Formats: sequence, structure tokens, C-alpha cells
Amino acid sequence: MPTFDISDAEKGIVQSPQSFSEAIIDTNSRATTLALKETNRHDFTHNEMGKGVTNAKPTAADIEREIMETKTIPLEDYPEGYPRQAAFQSSEPSWSIYRGFNYLHSRVILELQDELRCLEKGLTDMDLIDSKNGNEKPLRSRSGDLKQAKRAKTTSKRAHIINEIRCKLVNYDEILSKARELNAFQRPSRRDYRSFRTWFYNVKPLTNDSEEEFIMRKEDLVSLRHGREWSGFDGFVESCIRKKIFATKELREKTSDKCTFYYSQSRIEKLVGLIITVMIFVLLVLPVVAMYQLTSVGDRNSTFDAVGILVVFTLLFSAAMSLVTKAKRHELFGASAAYCAVLVVFISNFNNDGNHQPE
Repeated sequence: MPTFDISDAEKGIVQSPQSFSEAIIDTNSRATTLALKETNRHDFTHNEMGKGVTNAKPTAADIEREIMETKTIPLEDYPEGYPRQAAFQSSEPSWSIYRGFNYLHSRVILELQDELRCLEKGLTDMDLIDSKNGNEKPLRSRSGDLKQAKRAKTTSKRAHIINEIRCKLVNYDEILSKARELNAFQRPSRRDYRSFRTWFYNVKPLTNDSEEEFIMRKEDLVSLRHGREWSGFDGFVESCIRKKIFATKELREKTSDKCTFYYSQSRIEKLVGLIITVMIFVLLVLPVVAMYQLTSVGDRNSTFDAVGILVVFTLLFSAAMSLVTKAKRHELFGASAAYCAVLVVFISNFNNDGNHQPE
């Protein structure tokens, strides 16, 4: 039977058949080859047309839509139980509330502390015994202590105790440092804790009461919230708004629960910053205008009235700082002193201007 490859078939070059059956096979092969070529041409044309459609230049709106496309998994898509609880607590920093186990930290620290005390006493007693017996060589030289133990075909008890002290001391220091860091964690605010409890009451993700008991240990709960200061004033502003402009598209897609609201922390912070800026502006402008009106009279009583306004507005400024921010004591003291100094400068300038007015 003649042999041929696809290149020969495409060129129409085929060896002469030796029989009628071979001729039929050869004719069928050529027909098949021509059909394949026609199909390939059709596929090529179709692919070229497809490429023309696919390679169409996307518009700027299409590119922007593809770049900004996000995927948010709603809370309701998670299985009930711990998966949904974990999704809820990780969905908002305010709800990242967990047990601190302060009592257990103290128990472990106290246990290690007493173990170290016993080892310390054992080492001290051993040193005193060697000192009283005149065996001061192990006390003056560590290598001498090891050689003495080697001659006695035993290990050094002192080296063994010190090694045990080192291991326990490392654990003790590590746990002590971690406990100190844990005590620096923020406690959940009253508002966040109430929201946390409300969600548990409505959803009831856990069926075992003992496993859900941790939310009742309020004094032992810590919050993982971290970042810019979040004072009670921020929470008050957040609780007063119920508008979509303070929630991003991704936050609105987190849940379909009508009782659960998500807010963009950055947008809340911008609003709070704007409110605080307006408050500071008012606290600076109002006393200046009032004192200018009083000192322009030029008598003694007006000066005392201006001092009274200075005291009142300084107290108002200090109260506003303590309420709307989480300023520390020294920061509050410094800001109040600077504010008072600015008002004093204004009073002195107004008085000087009044004294230099022509009679």
C-alpha cells in the first residue's frame, strides 16, 4: 500500500495505487484532506474575526470598572457557628474583641516565680555549704567546678541548677513581657461591647452556653483595635448618622442584616476632624471678638471682664479637648496653657492700642 504524508496530500502528490481498494482509500484520503483544508480556512477566518472582536480597544470606563472591581463575601454566606462568628469579628476592628486571660497569665507567672525561688534557694544553699566547708574552688572557677565533678565521675549540681534556672528564667521573662503588652491593649468601649453583645443575641452563632460565656467576662476582654485615636466623640458621631455616604460599597455588601451597620472609619474620622476644626475656630474667634469689644471701652471694669472671658473660654477649651480627643494629661495641660497665652496676648495688644488712642 502506498505511503504518504500530509505534505504530499496537500500537494496532490500520491503514489500510484496497486489495487482498486487502494484507489478508493486514496480518493477518500484526498477528499478528507481537502475538507480539512477547507475547515482550517473557515476556522482561520473565524478566529481572525474573533480576534478582531476580542482585540477591540477597551474604553476608559471598561478599564476603570475592571480595575476597581472587588468581591465581598457577605456574613450570611459563611456557615453558621464559629465560621460566621469569625467572619463577624474580623469584619470590623471594633468587634475584634477577645479574652485576655489575665488570671491565667498571673497564675502561670506566679508558678514560674515560685519555681525560680526554689531554684534560687537551692543555688544559694549550695554556695553557702561549699563556702563553710572551705571548698571555694567551685565558687571561684566554673571550670574548676566542672573538673571537680568530672573527677568524682558525676555532673556538676551547680551547673545543672544554673542551666535549669536559665531555661525557666527565659520562659518567665517572655511571659512577663507578653503580659505587659497585653495589659497595654485597649479595652472595648461601652458602645462596641454593646454592639458585640447585640449581634450575639440576635444571631446566636453558638449552641453551647459555656462556649458563649466569654462575652460576659467584660473585665477580661481586650480589643485589637489600633490606629488613630478613637474617642467617645467619634462613637457618638457614628451613632448619630444613618446614611450610605458614610459606608463604602464593600461595607454595604458585607451583610444584608438590617440591624447591622458598617461605617467607613476614614470617613467618620474626616467628619470628626471637620467638627473639631470648627470647634477650635469658634473657641478662638469668639473670645477675641468679645475681648476686643470690652477692651475698646478702655475702663478698668472692661479689663476685668475680659479676664473673666479668658478664664471661661480656657475652661471650655480644656473641656472640649478632653471630650472630643484622647489627649493625655500633659498634652491637655500644654494645649490649655498655649490657648490661654494666645488670649493673654490679644488682651495686652488691645489694652496697648486703647492706651495709645489720641484723646
